[in-house]
Amino acid sequence: MDQTPIVSLAAGHPLIDVDATVFVQFALFLVLFVIGNRYLFQPYLRLRERRKAGIEGARAEAERMTAQADAKLADYEKQLAIAREGANEEARKIRGEASRLELEVTGQARAKAQEATDAAQATLRRETEAARGQLLPQADALARSIASKLLGREVA
Repeated sequence: MDQTPIVSLAAGHPLIDVDATVFVQFALFLVLFVIGNRYLFQPYLRLRERRKAGIEGARAEAERMTAQADAKLADYEKQLAIAREGANEEARKIRGEASRLELEVTGQARAKAQEATDAAQATLRRETEAARGQLLPQADALARSIASKLLGREVA
């Protein structure tokens, strides 16, 4: 008759027999544990440690490179700001020089225009005086001639 394990346990037959084979099984377990530990578990744990160290090293290197890049960017921005300020100062100097030059050129042009105007007025005065000098003697004769024609007689 077939008995199930529960029935055999109830019948007084133990499920596991403890006898001399337990020591052989324990010895085999220890041998397999030592071999497995030496050739399987320890290499696996060393691999994990190397991998973890590599990842942490790469992360530290990335953080160092990021910090270095940030420092270079800050330095670049600082140099750029200095260059911009220099360029702005140079532009202010150039604008000031251009303004001064403009005033100088304008002043020279104004002076030349004034000289030309003065020369033209002097020429006009001279010509006017010369014309008066020529027309005054003729004016009396011309006035007499006109008056004579209007009055119909000779005017003295």
